[in-house]
Amino acid sequence: MTPQRFHPIGTPGQPWGEAERSLWRSRQRRQRSYASDVLEAVAHLHAHWDVQPYGELDYAPDFYPLVALHSADWSHDRPIALVTGGVHGYETSGVHGALRFAAEHGSAYEGRINVLVVPCVSPWGYEHVQRWNPAAVDPNRSFSAHGKALESIALMRLLAPMQGRFLVHIDLHETTDTDESEFRPALAARDGKPFEPEGVPDGFYLVGDSENPQPAFQQAVIAAVERVTHIAPADADGKMIGSPVVAHGVINYPVKSLGLCAGATDARYATTTEVYPDSPQATPEQCNAAQVAAVRAAIDYALAHG
Repeated sequence: MTPQRFHPIGTPGQPWGEAERSLWRSRQRRQRSYASDVLEAVAHLHAHWDVQPYGELDYAPDFYPLVALHSADWSHDRPIALVTGGVHGYETSGVHGALRFAAEHGSAYEGRINVLVVPCVSPWGYEHVQRWNPAAVDPNRSFSAHGKALESIALMRLLAPMQGRFLVHIDLHETTDTDESEFRPALAARDGKPFEPEGVPDGFYLVGDSENPQPAFQQAVIAAVERVTHIAPADADGKMIGSPVVAHGVINYPVKSLGLCAGATDARYATTTEVYPDSPQATPEQCNAAQVAAVRAAIDYALAHG
């Protein structure tokens, strides 16, 4: 029997109140700089991109301007490809993969499709290497009319005038060992539920939309990434993180009903990447390269199949 794991904050079986959320927040420490790692990188991308501020987060004493990158040759006659990173700020390659794609491949799509890159949706989470925002709310469960994460609300406001024009959306994520050791136990404690281990898949995988799975699209992305890093196998029960594996490296979630970022638009082609940076078979360079390969394959497939 697996021993029950208790989180150090809260009382088992009781959801957190404001006291527990405040205690959790007081224990978070800034570990890296959004200004240096993201905003400075964005400032060097003016050759092929227009930088658009789309809001700001005031988490006193911290203040975060939110920025997106638009194709410099944006045309209202073209569909849109959306790339999002850092919805979970601690998932490093999602942020740096989005920035690398913008720096190295933005020009490849000029005149073909509008590209919108939002490299770091959750800057506080990026700096504090956290899944949640300071209110202990998960932005990647907040892309709905009832969502409470300010990060998600700001992004939805940015996307609202463009709804109906998105062809493809790829949301860049990681699954890390800390998911099992830190973040899932914290989630269980916050919600007053028992922690149930799910394991961490060893390798890259995708989360498609169970309401619009697009299996050929998902496999095109997997095939491209497989040239860069290994794809996670199913466990002994044919699952990954508790969900059935529906194809090589792919599981599906009902993304809209869960409030996931991948459901923030009605794009025909949508997927969430999951890189495994803690694998002994992967390096940070491979993780970033895998994200870039996934973005390119997703947009290329969408352009080829309409």
